[in-house]
Amino acid sequence: MSEENSKKTVVNDIDRSMYDFRYDEKDFYRIRQGLTPEIVSKISDEKDDPPWMREFRQKSLDIYNQLKEPEWGPDITDLHMDQIATYVRPNTKMQGDWKDVPKDIKDTFEKLGIPEAERKSLAGVGAQYDSELVYHNVRDEVAKEGVVYTDFESAVKGPYADMVRKYFMKLVKPSDHKFAALHGAVWSGGSFVYVPKGVHLTFPLQSYFRLNAKGAGQFEHTLIIVDEGADLHFIEGCSAPKYNVANLHAGCVELYVAKNAHLRYSTIENWSKNMYNLNTKRARVEEGGTIEWVSGSFGSHVSYLYPESDLAGERARAEFTGITFAGSGQDLDTGAKMVHLAPHTSSVITTKSISKGGGISTYRSAIYIAKNAKGSKASVSCQSLMLDSESRSDTIPAMEILTDDADVGHEARIGRISNEAVFYLMSRGISEEEARAMIVSGFANPVSKELPLEYAVEMNNLIRLEMKGTL
Repeated sequence: MSEENSKKTVVNDIDRSMYDFRYDEKDFYRIRQGLTPEIVSKISDEKDDPPWMREFRQKSLDIYNQLKEPEWGPDITDLHMDQIATYVRPNTKMQGDWKDVPKDIKDTFEKLGIPEAERKSLAGVGAQYDSELVYHNVRDEVAKEGVVYTDFESAVKGPYADMVRKYFMKLVKPSDHKFAALHGAVWSGGSFVYVPKGVHLTFPLQSYFRLNAKGAGQFEHTLIIVDEGADLHFIEGCSAPKYNVANLHAGCVELYVAKNAHLRYSTIENWSKNMYNLNTKRARVEEGGTIEWVSGSFGSHVSYLYPESDLAGERARAEFTGITFAGSGQDLDTGAKMVHLAPHTSSVITTKSISKGGGISTYRSAIYIAKNAKGSKASVSCQSLMLDSESRSDTIPAMEILTDDADVGHEARIGRISNEAVFYLMSRGISEEEARAMIVSGFANPVSKELPLEYAVEMNNLIRLEMKGTL
């Protein structure tokens, strides 16, 4: 009997009521669709979870079953968990050398430019394919400085297990909302980063997430701890091919920025338009620390994405700079939340949204300034650009100010592309299509200029593809 036939015989002897085994040309292993205590237990078996994590998953599932779906935001009634596979694993172990990654997976990532980006400008990179990391590497000089950058499963069970247990889902609790509870039950993959006191990384770290399986979910967990006086730029990239069934992304990001530390967290999301992107991101910033969010959201059928910054220490700072592009069939509900919990904290939100072809772009901002957060400053600016009469753009600001000693400002603008500007560019020999694309790229420039060159180029290319309707 051949090795392949032997493998399939073994598979057929296992309880198929719990698994849907699919060994096709990509050689995947996937737990069957749905969400039950047995399925969650099988995920724990796959991960070889320690007892505390097994218990955490099951408690999160209980909370998930008790909570209702959010009553605000886009309609997600056609998302059914009994049609989503919560765990899909490529038949390969995580590799530390790119040449050892299976060819079909490697080809996918090479088309996305991951190895090239690593060679040029990254201190370390992790690549996740469906539910598992398939590649992870960090420069020797970075590791020698004591920087820890590893896959999350290794962190849960390795020498940093106590640190992980101390911080895991303490910022984003399963009880926060239904999809945080879902994440707590079925999380898989992701990254753990610890930057020691006083260490400044010259080059960014990056994790890239590819959801390639049809009808599946991706639930990676990212936990980053930047210790006192340290500095880190972390880049997150996401993509998926388009299918005619729903896919789900419900990841979680928890960021801890210590006293006088600095963290920039940049994201370019290019999900397919059958994706439900229900991601949760939150940061806690201590005295004198700074968190900077740079976010570009493209693709996905529906998005719920509102990064939150909890300014817990005096003079803590937060900045959020983001752009969304909602095309035909998309309903992108995004924004940011700033929570001022200490005196003399400051926050700035600057967002741009573009809608085209009947796309819906909704921006939500929330500013909370506690009674003791005297001398705090907050500024919100959101600008929307509608490219046709079919599209829609809404701005929904919320502010709760519990002290008189605060400086808070908000402005919002919604507009269209000026016909005069288009005519001017066309009079210089530029086609109408290219003229409109140039104007939109200029509108997005405050975001793209905050990204490293390679990622700014990628973002501008995505905008041009959206303008042509080819994404």
